[in-house]
Amino acid sequence: MTNGAVLFSRFAYPPNSLGYCGPADRELLVELVACGSGADREFRRTIETFAGAWPYLELIGGSVGLDPLDSRVIEAYWLGNDLLQGVDTLTWGNSLDDRFRRRAGSDWGRMVEGITAGGVPNHAFHVFCAYPWVGLLRSGSVEQAMTVLDNCRIRWGEVVGKIEDRLLVESQPLVWDGQALGLGAARVEHVRASIDTAESVSVGDDIAMHWDYVCQRVSSAQLASLQIMQATHLALVNRYPTALAGRID
Repeated sequence: MTNGAVLFSRFAYPPNSLGYCGPADRELLVELVACGSGADREFRRTIETFAGAWPYLELIGGSVGLDPLDSRVIEAYWLGNDLLQGVDTLTWGNSLDDRFRRRAGSDWGRMVEGITAGGVPNHAFHVFCAYPWVGLLRSGSVEQAMTVLDNCRIRWGEVVGKIEDRLLVESQPLVWDGQALGLGAARVEHVRASIDTAESVSVGDDIAMHWDYVCQRVSSAQLASLQIMQATHLALVNRYPTALAGRID
């Protein structure tokens, strides 16, 4: 198994490099990955600065008796796995209550509906159900909201070629028909390789992406989990169209 902190960094670096979350030093994660296990203490301090992700890692790890930086916990948050079944609904709801209830205001009741209807502490929940972008999308800010939603979700694809320092990946974009979110027809996008040089990919590999970076290769089981996580949370926002309508950041 990949070191949990390194695995976290593969997924967290893309938004951090754009200044959206994590430490102000945008190359720190790259440096820590290069240092490997010798940077364990600094890794933990750095990952704790990701205010969006860290509470989810603590919740998942605490619910199943694992360290938040255990690689299985990291995988559960970014891709999904069976550890999420160990987080009971009450604990999950209390965690969100502590973090979001005051900011959610009158939308809090609908957030609870989302939890009881199957929302789990995965990155897909944070993107589609906690971030304000779905609410902004419904209010008419379509172009900006769709750009963020499509790039911030963990999406999947197949590597079909390489051009210089970019990988060509066939994937399905997120689309909006005016009422619901879904996936469109496959197209080829140009993305950067993983920040971890040990994580090399080849043509034909299935991979996970975040913003404009490949994060890692994914197995058939990991791909299935990722697809389930996204489908589950898209179904929630489409079923409860006014839930979490843009008051949480």
